[in-house]
Amino acid sequence: MSDNPRNVITVRGLTKSYGATSVLKGVDFSVARGEVHALLGGNGAGKSTMIRIITGASSKNDGDIRFFDSDGRERSETEGRGKVAVVHQELALLPHLTVAENIALPRHRKASGLFRRRAAAEQAFDALRMIDQDFAAKSVHKLVGSLSLHEGQMVEIARALSSGAELILLDEPTANLTAVETERLFAVLRRLTRDNDLSVVFVSHRMKEIRQIANVCTIIRDGRTVLDRQAMEELTDADIIEKMGQVAGSLAAERAPPTTLRPGASAERNTLTIKEPGFKLELLPGTVLGVAGASAGPATLIEGLTGAARKKRWTVARAAWPDQFGSPRTAARLGAGFVTGDRAHKGVLHSLPIIDNVMASRRVIRGAAIAGSSEGAECLDLLKALKVKAASIWDLPNTLSGGTQQKLLLARWLGVPSRLLVLEEPTRGVDIGTKREIYQLIRQMAASGTVIVWWSTENAELLEVCDRVIAFDTEGRCAGVLEQNDFSEEKLVSLTGMAA
Repeated sequence: MSDNPRNVITVRGLTKSYGATSVLKGVDFSVARGEVHALLGGNGAGKSTMIRIITGASSKNDGDIRFFDSDGRERSETEGRGKVAVVHQELALLPHLTVAENIALPRHRKASGLFRRRAAAEQAFDALRMIDQDFAAKSVHKLVGSLSLHEGQMVEIARALSSGAELILLDEPTANLTAVETERLFAVLRRLTRDNDLSVVFVSHRMKEIRQIANVCTIIRDGRTVLDRQAMEELTDADIIEKMGQVAGSLAAERAPPTTLRPGASAERNTLTIKEPGFKLELLPGTVLGVAGASAGPATLIEGLTGAARKKRWTVARAAWPDQFGSPRTAARLGAGFVTGDRAHKGVLHSLPIIDNVMASRRVIRGAAIAGSSEGAECLDLLKALKVKAASIWDLPNTLSGGTQQKLLLARWLGVPSRLLVLEEPTRGVDIGTKREIYQLIRQMAASGTVIVWWSTENAELLEVCDRVIAFDTEGRCAGVLEQNDFSEEKLVSLTGMAA
């Protein structure tokens, strides 16, 4: 395909290896001005590596990257990269600073120079009003920590625009947004691409949203481009899944009856009861309880179930357990596990090797101060069970894709005798194939008698995998519980105010 004179970037034949591992094997990719371009591919396909090379965070082994100005003239790599910005899934904002300070500080390079607050406020307002005039007027002097996730994303985008970015890369931008917030974000992106000729690369695994916002897509598979700049309207979902190397069909895992009591064990003794003032829900062993809604309600529930809450609104009761867990460590040792949804900051131990990441929960439960002699074989068995391919268990987790890192967090609890396992967005940012594997793992853990409490912002997957779903409204209040015979996306949307 010949280069479009309207391109803002053209990548040809890009290769990258880390030691003996070849990650990119000849990627082609180009983005035109004024378009929303979906970058698709399974976990480990090479998307993140390509983005790091485009932005200059990593070096390439071979290939050609060219940047162009609005007249089609080629720019130097230094100048071109200065026109590229990335908005990551986890926002890179400083919550104790104002919106104006967050937008202006990246341009304040002289440590000894004065920070001019009035100039910073004007700069922030000019950037924000391109997105939302009303938000610009009321938010410039607000602390970032007081903003919603959607508003924080607007600040990130405004900061990118203030830096002169002409190409913005958005990584899973809707993962924690409500349906209303997602549509607001999409409206902003449509306006910026139409009125400002901004180019947007949209990285997501949510097919419905990709179709809502993207004009064209590029699909990467195993480090190679398998589809370059194809119009979305010319592809079915099945076409995209096949090109990504995934298997089409239902993602649902086979359900087992939500009770697996041992002979002689009583349901009363093994039942878990979760409650808050005025509400009580009893869960038999093997139940998968879905949690639906924006973060306010689910986060409070999760903190209560894992011993992390300061104010004990939610509690979990079971025979031989205390009324409340005093800490996450106590909860883990009594058989209540937790997998955080914030794998980047709270989940993955980035400075420790894969084996330490996988064995972390077992060491807490056993009270082990040092690694056991059998841990190497145990870790390898767990990685094999989860289909994790790693050159060595002593490699750092950043050698693995984001979806594979998510599997490491689940591996911590696989095979551990647990009565309760709380999962926070376990499939966020993972591809369709990895999602299917995680669904099967969840059902496998439930079949062993573990009660699974699973928060997801994707309503469809909760309805496919769970036995019951507790829904929270946007104010964090419990809005109701759906049983399997009453499941529907329409009812969840009505209860939660979220469609995903």
